[in-house]
Amino acid sequence: MKRILLISSLLAAHLLIISACSAETEIPPTPTEINSTPINFNTPTPVIGCSSISAEPTPAPGAGSLFPPVSSADFSIGPADASVTLVEYCDFQSAGCKSMAAVINELIKNHDDLRFVFRPLPLIDILDKSDKAILAALAADEQGQFWAMHDLLFEKHEQWVNLDPGKFNAWVVKEASTLGMDGDKFTAAMNAPETTTRMMSMYDAAKQLNIAAVPLVLMNGGQFFLLDYQNMSDTIGLIALGAKQFTECPHFNIDPSKQYIATIKTEKGDIVIELYPDKAPLAVNSFVFLAQEGWFNGVTFHRVIPGFAAQAGDPSGTGRGTPGYFFDNEISNLLFDRPGMVGMANSGPDTNGSQFFITYSPAPHLDGSYTIFGFVLSGLDVAENLTPRDPAQGILLPPGDKILSVTIVEK
Repeated sequence: MKRILLISSLLAAHLLIISACSAETEIPPTPTEINSTPINFNTPTPVIGCSSISAEPTPAPGAGSLFPPVSSADFSIGPADASVTLVEYCDFQSAGCKSMAAVINELIKNHDDLRFVFRPLPLIDILDKSDKAILAALAADEQGQFWAMHDLLFEKHEQWVNLDPGKFNAWVVKEASTLGMDGDKFTAAMNAPETTTRMMSMYDAAKQLNIAAVPLVLMNGGQFFLLDYQNMSDTIGLIALGAKQFTECPHFNIDPSKQYIATIKTEKGDIVIELYPDKAPLAVNSFVFLAQEGWFNGVTFHRVIPGFAAQAGDPSGTGRGTPGYFFDNEISNLLFDRPGMVGMANSGPDTNGSQFFITYSPAPHLDGSYTIFGFVLSGLDVAENLTPRDPAQGILLPPGDKILSVTIVEK
């Protein structure tokens, strides 16, 4: 089955999801435009309704960008084939760049499919040690220590930002030695005309691009303006998710007359669920398909509200990710009348995808609006012990507990 890159109306979707998540007792939606043409299967199942998502592919990093593409001359960390490339034009002395460095470090820590490129931009005649700090980083590069100096200059920003320019040189030479660099070679490189020429070429390149302020951040070649951790992390997660999505609905392969048991192995223990293929054949078929494809492996329980429910199923971790298709609601005589009911999250009628939730208590207000497709046979205590996380709070949340794997047994 083919897969696509997806990032459709991303910023608009972000505003919608924040609004929808504001109430603790609602299952948050996943707003995405869909293709209204259903895909039909050769199956006797009486209710068939699944639609693929219509979306434009996400541009490759740098494709069509007004800025120079990443090259071997750039300072880069992360996989070259990453789905997302962040390019930052910044200066070491700038307070804004220091704050951005902390955000970038968190992004690198939490996203494996991310490449980060730092392009030094000297603010000559604006900040008194901007050029000296960049010369120090370039001198460190001569000994293969650019990133070590990059991190040191930001981490110890308060120690040198107010020093006299002359005293900065002595400070940075001493610090270079703590990184294991040869002090004499480092000093010679800082004072070398070639290093100054290299720095000035960066300055001239930035002038030609008319960069008015730093930090300037590009995401896959386009300028990104919402420079807080959550917006950047969500966008990176959704772009990376696009590489995993499907271009069509799964074939209908389950037998509604059989029994299906799903074991969700988490970092906190196992949750065993009996699925209801006779009551919700579309939901069970999709869940089984995604489990067998490894879709849930490594996925976080991104929303856990004590006393209400735990939600997972979105590899992007944003609560807005989909598998690339939506399927219809399947409302039966089952009710959210006890803890351990397993339902499909949606953004309105017939927009079920991969996100599911497990209730911690009766939730009658969900009846009639959300498909129930299973019940927890064992491990409800594991579900109740998951780390609480409420994305509606709009703050940096603690890491969520991950699903290690989902296995399906057919009887």
